Amino acid sequence: MKGYIFITVLAFTFLQRSTASLEVKGPTEPILEGQDVTLECVDTESKLNMSTVHFERFSKYMKRWYRLESDQAYFYRRCFLYDVDVRREEGRLLVFIASIQSWSEGPYRCVTEDISAADNSSQPLTIPIHYMREVAVHRAGLGYLTRYFNSVQDLKVRLGDDVELECSTSASEAPEYFWAKEGEDWLVPSNKLKLEKVREQDGGRFTCSAQSPTVRSLMKKRTISITVLPEDAAWYETTTGRIVLMVSGAGLVLLVVVISMTTYLCRRARQRKSKGPIDDRSQKKPIYRASVESLPSTASDKQPLV
Repeated sequence: MKGYIFITVLAFTFLQRSTASLEVKGPTEPILEGQDVTLECVDTESKLNMSTVHFERFSKYMKRWYRLESDQAYFYRRCFLYDVDVRREEGRLLVFIASIQSWSEGPYRCVTEDISAADNSSQPLTIPIHYMREVAVHRAGLGYLTRYFNSVQDLKVRLGDDVELECSTSASEAPEYFWAKEGEDWLVPSNKLKLEKVREQDGGRFTCSAQSPTVRSLMKKRTISITVLPEDAAWYETTTGRIVLMVSGAGLVLLVVVISMTTYLCRRARQRKSKGPIDDRSQKKPIYRASVESLPSTASDKQPLV
């Protein structure tokens, strides 16, 4: 009989310990980069003292969990990646993240210091953050040459040339691209725009738009103007020609600097070799008054004349 009572007490104690459960509650709507986010650690069974519970965040670079705390004892662990505001308000444990960025997605968890709890931590929560960088437009077929000249808003091409524009961006998920021309109602559902043997009427303002497939309000645009030059226009009047001139000029300046430095170092090395070692025997010896090389003197000191 005593054995049954002992087993019943153990089972009841185990059930009491296993009822305490922690959970991290976060936003239910899609979060855009730059919004404010609040997380709350909740004890679903109200069995724990929330003063013994704290938030932790996992570092993907350090491969470990870090405690998020406003106390000075843990201040050295905080940097801009963990710059969060931990709040304890009326028995509630909150984490406030102002202007959240893509690197602040987590995961987060709350942990209790109560050793009597069966499970002392909650399930990790990762905040899905939607973001999209600025759209870049470059002319395809030239490699990465024009990727560094995206500030050029006007693309100048000659009549009859083939033009292929490509736009790209970095986003939390692959965006949908489409091209449109100002003043016309057509759309090209692609990140590339091809114009074969351009005519004068093909010139105008073209806009590439990138839109998130999940959050339709998240959209970035980039507009570029195409100017069609006469067929006999000089090659350096086109945008590609100007880029070639700029790159060639920079390369020429770099070549001149390298040649000048090489010439200077070679001349300096030759000058060091031409000097040779110092011949000590060529130096004049001091003449003493008592030496045979000096004039007759009545003094018999050993002091040199020079």
